[in-house]
Amino acid sequence: MKGPAIPQPSEMQASADSTKMDCLWSNWKCQAIDLLYWRDIKQTGIMFGSLLLLLFSLTQFSVVSVVAYLALAGLSATISFRIYKSVLQAVQKTDEGHPFKAYLEMEMNLSQDQIQKYTDCLQLYVNSTVKELRRLFLVQDLVDSLKFAVLMWLLTYVGALFNGLTLLIMAVVSMFTFPVVYDKYQAQIDQYLGLVRTHINTVVAKIQAKIPGAKRKAE
Repeated sequence: MKGPAIPQPSEMQASADSTKMDCLWSNWKCQAIDLLYWRDIKQTGIMFGSLLLLLFSLTQFSVVSVVAYLALAGLSATISFRIYKSVLQAVQKTDEGHPFKAYLEMEMNLSQDQIQKYTDCLQLYVNSTVKELRRLFLVQDLVDSLKFAVLMWLLTYVGALFNGLTLLIMAVVSMFTFPVVYDKYQAQIDQYLGLVRTHINTVVAKIQAKIPGAKRKAE
């Protein structure tokens, strides 16, 4: 009988890289939740303020200017710190090395398997989006297509009132406020959302009953 197959070093490395990326993704997800729920007020405040400052800057300056100014600010900080540490080492006659050595040696490469994994996820998302749009535009279900049409009609009014950056600012503010508000008033919000959902389902059911061909086919 043949013994169990011995994993090749490349397969073991790919598995280790995939596990590491999964751990990093899980860690980033937990950090994002902590930020949105203001569990560290100082950290969330810095992130929230930085995002708003960036978006408000984009309302006054072009994207190229904002990116250039941010790059200059970052370079000014790192170059100044690099010179400061070099002078300090020369005065104290120490050899601590490059101040950013830990970051320069940090592994930043993506393996082929990781790239393929994220590409497959992106492909799945794009395919499902295209299929859903085809279903809506070709009126596979009349009620869903009517809902989509109403949504697009409402968005024309939203677009007339706000530009893209304003909507993005509102989205960022909502991201950092709604989770906290919902966590605090979850029972009341769920109650009102249930009433709204029931009312919408009632209206949709009436429309389905009155429009020929609007009823969904039984599964």
